[in-house]
Amino acid sequence: MDVLVIEDEAVLGKALQRGLSDSRYSCTWVRNGRKGLDLGLTQRFDAIVLDLLLPDMDGIEVLGSLRSKGIQTPVLVLTALGSVENRVKGLKAGADDYLVKPFAFPELTARLEALSRRSGLRPSLIQTIGPLSLDITTRRATRGGRDIDLSPTEFTVLEFLMRYKGQVVTRKMLSEHVWDDDWDGTTNVIDVHINRLRNKIDRGFDEPLIHTVRGHGYVLRAAEGETSES
Repeated sequence: MDVLVIEDEAVLGKALQRGLSDSRYSCTWVRNGRKGLDLGLTQRFDAIVLDLLLPDMDGIEVLGSLRSKGIQTPVLVLTALGSVENRVKGLKAGADDYLVKPFAFPELTARLEALSRRSGLRPSLIQTIGPLSLDITTRRATRGGRDIDLSPTEFTVLEFLMRYKGQVVTRKMLSEHVWDDDWDGTTNVIDVHINRLRNKIDRGFDEPLIHTVRGHGYVLRAAEGETSES
């Protein structure tokens, strides 16, 4: 399941992202309502975990904007506001479920799975582009039938590129998603991991899959006519 978490508290946001990733979810975490709204409107997610007390745009406003634009992604409100009045307000605004902080993480994942069943969603466990295949469950990557040995960080970077295949992924997006850092443009850690991925994924093949878009970032793209191994 591909989950968007909109939560401004850094400790909780990082814990949710780490916990969901460890539970085989694909998780994007943002810390403000406007950025969350923008992602919710422009990217496809299987579920959204939404805090209500956000600093720039409260969760009810984010939720209302999503629903008014016709976005029907299941939304689980996760908030410290636990009164009946607040619950009713959130559900009437378009939330599909409501969980009050503090909470047990297994309950959060159980509720997300329930939302998935309710909406008829099925998680995409295998992602492919051209001859490259990524199995989220087994964390196995192959190209042309050849196994590719990836470190946990390399797998996370590749999974993120796969999610946005055909689209430019900026260095800032990678930094925030993989390392939970605010991008300042000075570190070369991203270049190091991209180069390692290129050596493992593209070396020995005629057509590269990872492309640099100068001044912007990277894009995972297969050559025209290149088919998946399946």
